[in-house]
Amino acid sequence: MRLTDFWWRLEQVFGAGYAPSVAADQMLPQLGGRTIDQALADGEETVAVWRAVVAAYPERVPAKLR
Repeated sequence: MRLTDFWWRLEQVFGAGYAPSVAADQMLPQLGGRTIDQALADGEETVAVWRAVVAAYPERVPAKLR
């Protein structure tokens, strides 16, 4: 998954105004307690980070974006 696709999906789920905040502020257990921004900066593959988002917010991510 390209980084642009990742950010597009995150904005679809959380909205353009809230997605950057989620990425910067929410620590996800699926990412070892890191934020999305930290995991991406550490070189995690975007698809792995997206899977962590889906696991952390299953009720928010529509099936078509999983």
